[in-house]
This record gives sequence, C-alpha cells and structure tokens, in this order.
Amino acid sequence: MIKAFFLLAVLLPYLNASAANFPRPASLEPAVEFWIKVYTEIPTSAGYIHDARSLNVIYDTIELPGQPGDAGRQRLISDARDRVASALNTLGDGKRTNLAITEQKVLSAWPQNTSSNTFAAAAKNVRFQLGQSNRFKDGLIRSGQWKPYIRQTLRAHNLPAELEVLPHVESSFNPAAYSKVAAAGMWQFMPATARQFMRVDHVVDERMDPYAATEGAAKLLKRNYGITGTWPLALTGYNHGAGGMVRASKVLGTRDIAVIVERYRGRAFGFASRNFYTSFLAALEIDNDPERFFGPIKFDRPTRYDVVTLQEFISADNMAQSTGISLDELRLHNPSLRAIVWSGEKHIPQGYAFRVPATRLAQPLARTVADLSSDARHTLQQPDLEHRIASGDSLSTIARKYGTSVSRLMTLNGLHNHKIRSGKNLILPGNTRPVSANASLAARAAASQGSFEYTIRKGDSLWSIARRFKVSQKQLVSWNDISSKKYLQPGQKLKIATAG
Repeated sequence: MIKAFFLLAVLLPYLNASAANFPRPASLEPAVEFWIKVYTEIPTSAGYIHDARSLNVIYDTIELPGQPGDAGRQRLISDARDRVASALNTLGDGKRTNLAITEQKVLSAWPQNTSSNTFAAAAKNVRFQLGQSNRFKDGLIRSGQWKPYIRQTLRAHNLPAELEVLPHVESSFNPAAYSKVAAAGMWQFMPATARQFMRVDHVVDERMDPYAATEGAAKLLKRNYGITGTWPLALTGYNHGAGGMVRASKVLGTRDIAVIVERYRGRAFGFASRNFYTSFLAALEIDNDPERFFGPIKFDRPTRYDVVTLQEFISADNMAQSTGISLDELRLHNPSLRAIVWSGEKHIPQGYAFRVPATRLAQPLARTVADLSSDARHTLQQPDLEHRIASGDSLSTIARKYGTSVSRLMTLNGLHNHKIRSGKNLILPGNTRPVSANASLAARAAASQGSFEYTIRKGDSLWSIARRFKVSQKQLVSWNDISSKKYLQPGQKLKIATAG
C-alpha cells in the first residue's frame, strides 16, 4: 500500500502535466477508441467500413485477400461501401421493417431512434479504414532503435516527452517510409516544409535520416506551439499547417480542439487533419502500455555509431574500400545520401556526418578517413550536368538523347509525374553525354591522327590517368587544351596521343 502510494505520488505530477498538455475531451473519446481499434485489433489484411464523422459507428469489418493496391481488393472495398450507402438511403427513406441483412446491420450500428435525416446524411459519409495492428506492432519494435535519440532531442528543445510517439502515427517508426503525396522519412516531411529545417536536394535528402529529421521535427513542433498556443493545435498543425489551425481558431473563436474537430469546415480540413490529434492520443495510450494490447514486445536496440563529419568531398567507393564495408551496408546507415552518391556520380558532400556501426570498424572512423590518400580527397563536388528544357521536350525524348531512362531522370530531379516546363534546367546523371553519330566519327578521326579518346570514369584524376597511360599530366593538359586545375567528370573524353 505504501509502495503504491509512493508510486502514485511520483507519477501524479507527470500525469497532470500530460493531461494539461494533451487533454482528452469526452467528445473525442469515440474517435480515440476507434483509432485504438485500428491500431491494435485488425491488420492490414482487413479494414472497417464506418461513418467518417461518428467514428463509433462501424458498419462492417471486411477481409482483404491479396496485396495492397490489387484491383480485387479495391472492388471489395468499393462494393462494401456501396452496399452500406444503399442501406443508409433506404433507412433515410423511413423503412424500418422487413429489412435486408445489410440494412439490419447498418440500423443496429446507430443508436435507437436515430432519425431518417441522420441516415440520409450518413449515406454520404461512408468510409473505409485499413487496419494497422501489424504495422503498429512493427513500429513498437522499431521504436526501441530511435526513442533514446528522440527523447534526448525533445529534452534539448524543452518539449513534452509524449511527442516521442508521433512517428507511430506518421510512419510506424519506419525511416524509409515514403507516401504517395511525397512525404518522406520517419517524420513524414513534405519537401517544402523540410527545406526550412534540413537539406533536401538531388544529392542529400535529410528527411530520410532519422537523426536530422528528428531535429527538424522538434523545431517544427516547437514553432507550431509558438504559433498556435496549445499542443492539440500544434500537433494538428503538423498535418494541416499551423497557419491553417490559426484560421480555424479565428473562424470559431476558440482554441478548443474538440470544438474545432466538430465544427470547423475548412476546405483542406479533411478526415486526416480532423483525426490527427485523436490518432496521436490513441498511439500515446498504446505506447504507454504496449503489452496490454500486443503481449510481450522485444524492442530493437539502438545501433552504436562512429560518426565523422567529413572535411572534404569523398567518393562512396573510397569509403567502402577504406572501411572494408560494402556500399549496400554503408547506404543502409547513411540513408539521406541519394542514389547519385552511391553510383559515383557525386561525392559524399563536405560537412556530411558519415555514420558507420562502431562494431564494424577495426579502428576509429576518424583515423580511417585521415588515412585516405590525397587522390581520394576532393575540394570540389563533381559538377552537375544539366539540360535546359526546350519547348516540345519530354522526359522520354531527353532520356533518349542522353542515353538514360525516364525513371532515372525522375529520381534525380525529385519528379513525381512526367510534367516538365520549358526554360527550366533538368539535372542529368553524371555519366551521360549526348548520343550522336558524330561522337564515334570524332573518335575514329582522332585515332587516325595517332591518338585515341579515353572516357573518364568515376574516381579518375589527371594523375591516375597519366600514370595509367605512361604520360605526364602536362601532356594531358596540352593535348586537351584544359587547365591542370580543371575538374574531370565521368563521361568526359580525354584525347591521348599514341607513340610514333
């Protein structure tokens, strides 16, 4: 009894602080309970047909064979929604006797004496929600890897500890998560928002780095709170935008999240925004006592990294060779580096915090980097190759011109559809050049004059090329009319004279 009283005395200030920061109004309780069901009771192979406004009204649970995105699954969902909507329209017309099975189920989902007008209105609010229990459990396991750093970051920014569960709602703690609307990473940043807090370009996308993204999320949440003044509005603003929540508050004359969820009808304030705070509260309850919902959980352990901030540009190949670790493994631990780095078309940037698991190193990473030869260090990044889009250009014609693929161009330029605008520059892969018959003719002509052309490969330098062909760097400079300080790029041609 004394122990229990002591424990309550210790926890009470925390519980009071949590309730003050993240209130759980009674009117939102049905929505919280709905999300607890979604997160713990049904997997991604099933889902609920339910009312989009009154989340305690669940009409049916449907099983979904096959894989997400299958046409058959979509038909099952569409047919189920249509059946329920038809039943609601029938009830809206006043029918209450001789009901079909679906009509009976729909009627029983609502309180007794529900009006015909309510049924008729509900016919327009029939929605499907995919189950998430398997994803949430996987997220709980993964959270063990990231929560210590998240907690440390939240403390550093003087933010409530409860915010550590937000990745459950956003990505199930999956650092590689990528949504159909281009939100990315564990904290699901959109590109425009992310660029306010981190680097997002064709070389580095820090949304995919759990460490950089956590720091960015803390800054965004802190800013949202400063703008909105309450944590329910700041959290909802994470999805809807802090400015949108300020507008909602002004329209209704209140900062009460329950009133805003119930009454606000902003054009962009849809189902996801309206339910963002309640889904967070559900995640918070589950995360506070996961074994109650899932049984024993074996959490992942944090990886202990050796981290070095690079003072120069270094190729990924050089890092792999010097550490004795494959490119694939290095890429796994440095997910913010884009494909263009791992293909060798760009160097790992100067100033990048490179991570390697400490257990995989024979010596400190800083010493390994310090031991790199001068040829492996670069003071400049490999330059971008660009194509200025002309009227009539398309991704397919540009890809053919440079001997690359449409998907490669889209990935490199962060495109999510095939729309491009004339006058803009399109970044090209670093190993491309225009494909034409003239190129091969020029090569043959050079050979007939006692020389040949060498195509520069990633990692080449004037020194290494001169050594390979037993000529001097001065000769290479002279034959090609270039500066000894000119930066070589993969795909570039160098003329090399032959003996005699």
